[in-house]
Amino acid sequence: MDAPGGYAVSQDDGERLTFGSGTVLIKTSTPELTVWEELPPLLDTPLHVHAREDELFHILEGEHVFECGGDRFEVRPGDFLALPRHVPHAHRRVVPGVGRFLVMTCPGGLEGFFRMLSDADRAGRLGPETYAEASLRYGLTWLS
Repeated sequence: MDAPGGYAVSQDDGERLTFGSGTVLIKTSTPELTVWEELPPLLDTPLHVHAREDELFHILEGEHVFECGGDRFEVRPGDFLALPRHVPHAHRRVVPGVGRFLVMTCPGGLEGFFRMLSDADRAGRLGPETYAEASLRYGLTWLS
């Protein structure tokens, strides 16, 4: 998706990566930035820490609660949220399964985590050991 000039990606286009009951749609990926959207069914994210990326969220639909470093943020469509690397954070939707957002990670590269899970799922090998290996490789530590 790295292009020498500008480019556009339509609403449903991008690299679709499915693993278990989750699907993400990678909109763009460069060494500096990855942008992705989670597709239905929508999942919440337990408490975790990124060693490499800052995460930036632009809320598109629904009401969400994020926790980051002991702070609680209630956000809705149009809101923006920045979560720095090395700080524990979690996310949940106020109405389970309802609400979308675009996620930008800086630097890029986190799409490799999702790609690794998707590849394992297609090969019939998706399980706790795959999540552990992908988390280790991409600098994620799960705290709950």
